[in-house]
Amino acid sequence: MIIGRKEEQRILLSAAQSEYSELIAVYGRRRVGKTYLIRETFGYKFTFQHTGLANAKTKDQLFSFAISLRDAGYDDCPTPQSWLEAFSLLSHFLKDSTDEKKIIFLDELPWMDTSRSNFISAFEHFWNGWASARKDIVLIICGSATSWIINKVLNDHGGLHNRVTQRIALQPFTLKECEMFVKGKGLEMNRYQIAECYMVLGGIPFYWNLLERGLSLAQNIDKIFFARNGKLANEFNLLYASLFKSPEQYIDVVTALGRKKVGMTREEIITAIGKTSNGALSKVLDELEYCGFIRKYSGYGKKTKQAIYQLVDNYTLFYFKFI
Repeated sequence: MIIGRKEEQRILLSAAQSEYSELIAVYGRRRVGKTYLIRETFGYKFTFQHTGLANAKTKDQLFSFAISLRDAGYDDCPTPQSWLEAFSLLSHFLKDSTDEKKIIFLDELPWMDTSRSNFISAFEHFWNGWASARKDIVLIICGSATSWIINKVLNDHGGLHNRVTQRIALQPFTLKECEMFVKGKGLEMNRYQIAECYMVLGGIPFYWNLLERGLSLAQNIDKIFFARNGKLANEFNLLYASLFKSPEQYIDVVTALGRKKVGMTREEIITAIGKTSNGALSKVLDELEYCGFIRKYSGYGKKTKQAIYQLVDNYTLFYFKFI
């Protein structure tokens, strides 16, 4: 059962009814429910689906892609030697498909883009040179590495410029949606307890799904975060590493902001992390804001250049205070 996500489902389902081919980018932080949303919306039925391998070499990525093609019905699919060949094999498979709309789901797309693999150029060629010229393709790309999706796809100035037809930036649950989730799971929590839990877990569905019936909120938090084998014991580093290619600089910024509840100006952040003002810091701040970890605001009567950056991610705030 999908909680909320009505508009996101509408976008996905309307793409399947479109008169043209559609390229949909779905992105958002780790554990926010991207894959679950897509699979549930389409009833786990795809013409082709594939998930990239984490921290794998190009050779292994290509071998895995061939396995997915065989699983989809391309029985004698050879193992491609390049991404250009891999997407050529995919187009060959899709040509023979009898599906009226060919739904393709490429999950964890950023993981496929390994060093010197020429993945992006091959992907561009597949979409621009073949898929977009048809009327029966729905290509859904997905990934937790939000910075990669933004920089390599959405803000690309090359072959993928303005090629994405729909984008879904999947957000965490609202407090109301968390209440709906609690009721759906049969957890005995009143609204005060739900609000308390929200201050720890934020609106991340995966975190809420770890709560167990029969345990108090304190017992659940202790088991999830502080027990020896707690399922979120190492979540902090995994979270930022999954979103950003060089997570250290992002962690430096949120760590600095975590020390001052009301937030910091850009100059205060530079002083706190010991780095000069440059484009790199602007990129870090923009992407943290885009991912919902921080917010940017101006005090009453203050100039835009005096904007305040404030850490607002509930899980990160909890981590700095208690873990």
